[in-house]
Amino acid sequence: MAFKLFFRASHLHTQTASFSKSRFDDNVVTALCNSFREGRNWDAVTREFRSLELNDSSVEHVLLQLNSPTDAKAALGFFHWAAKRHNTFQHTTRSYCIAIHVLLGANLLTDARALLQSLPKRNIQPRAVVDSLLDTCHVVASTSRALAVNLLIQTYAKAKLTDVAFDVCRYVEERGFSASVVSFNALLHAVQRSEKCGFVWEVYEYMIRRRTYPNAASLRIMVDAMCKEGELQKSVDTLDRIMLKRTFRSPSMIVNCGLMLRILERRHVAESESDAVVLLRRLLQKNLLNETVVYSLIVQAKVVFGDLDSAWGFYREMVRTGFEGNAFVYTSFIGAFCRGGRVGEAIGLLREMEGKGLEPYGETFEHIVVGSAADSARLEECVRVFEEMVRVGFVPGCLVFNKVVERMCEGGYVEKANEMLSVLLDRGILPDDVTYCLLMQGYAEKEEVEEVLKLYYEMEYRCVSPGLAVFVTIVRCLCRCGKVEDGERYLRIMKGRLVTPDMSVYEVLIDGYMKKGDSARALRLRNEMASLEL
Repeated sequence: MAFKLFFRASHLHTQTASFSKSRFDDNVVTALCNSFREGRNWDAVTREFRSLELNDSSVEHVLLQLNSPTDAKAALGFFHWAAKRHNTFQHTTRSYCIAIHVLLGANLLTDARALLQSLPKRNIQPRAVVDSLLDTCHVVASTSRALAVNLLIQTYAKAKLTDVAFDVCRYVEERGFSASVVSFNALLHAVQRSEKCGFVWEVYEYMIRRRTYPNAASLRIMVDAMCKEGELQKSVDTLDRIMLKRTFRSPSMIVNCGLMLRILERRHVAESESDAVVLLRRLLQKNLLNETVVYSLIVQAKVVFGDLDSAWGFYREMVRTGFEGNAFVYTSFIGAFCRGGRVGEAIGLLREMEGKGLEPYGETFEHIVVGSAADSARLEECVRVFEEMVRVGFVPGCLVFNKVVERMCEGGYVEKANEMLSVLLDRGILPDDVTYCLLMQGYAEKEEVEEVLKLYYEMEYRCVSPGLAVFVTIVRCLCRCGKVEDGERYLRIMKGRLVTPDMSVYEVLIDGYMKKGDSARALRLRNEMASLEL
């Protein structure tokens, strides 16, 4: 008996040795496959086939022989044995993909994922992996192409290779496949937890445009992303302006309203108005957005893309069919009219919406304030609307307030503008150096130097850093009032704060000293100015 076993081992050794020198014979493939089917110890298999030389073709041959659900574990064992048997041998991408399809055919998802997770470490081009997965499925006679591609996307997402995962999503689309919502969710989750959270919207928009619609998990991820960015309230506020506040705001409405607002805000790169409208109608068909929200955003889309007449006609037609105007739609038109210089019509719309019981919000007033401020003939109207805005509890942005201050100071109402600043400071406005500079210039025109300096001290108290324009205004005002020495003192303060003076500061000081007959100081300043090469 011992002699027979010895003879069999010697015979197989001689046989495999001879095959290694000529070709990988079917008998050797069968013997190798049977060894792994029987679960033999790897060391024993290695000793038996120690003279066997493996190559890409022979490895593929064995894997295909083990291409059945019952042999999938044996195929995996052979795959790992082959990789460890020779230090110089490395599996090709094709061998990996064949092994993955064999495992998926047996529903061994965990093992298939493990092989996929090793691919990124091999620095293989992701698109090459996709091509190989799609091509080898025909060799294996597998129906797991879509599953394999989706697991690949999920693998890259889990490895935090979000750009790669998204590129694979787009590439498989070119190859005639679509990533599943599960794969998109894996990518959305990875992006949302990364430092480039804003990228989540690009992925989500692509997903919607490719008609892969979100499920509860997708929406939960997107809500988390909105919270992380601080954008959730903006979407909720928009819905409040469109719908009755007692209407339920579903996560789908909040997320998809946020998506469309982003698309409209970046109108310079969006495809077209019709593209936005088509996307909105698709969201309506899939019940991802409320009808009232969709039609309001269609109006906004037409306004944003500059088709005001079409927007107005669409709105009037919707009103005839029972659509009720809302604060969001009115504000869209008010903003468009103001930007077009039709401030009177905008104010008319403001009164119309108030007559319907609709509440204007901060942006509504700001449109009219900015539009009125651009027309010097409407200064009183600008101030009246601004005061109404403040009275109902809205605090304007600093840029809007600066436009009002500028027009009021030009009209000689600097005291009124300063009073308004005092009121708004109590309500939380954060003025900048431009705000104070405009008020200083208004008082400087009246040569009220004490008020100019009071504003400077207030800036200091509120830790608002004065810029060049502030110091220029102070120095000019002091010199105009004959206080040239005080003006020069502010020049020194200015330089001490590392604010570089310009030529006008020196010229006004030199002119002031010359008028006072102090040519020595004037000459000293001229030399100082020359040394600075202004």
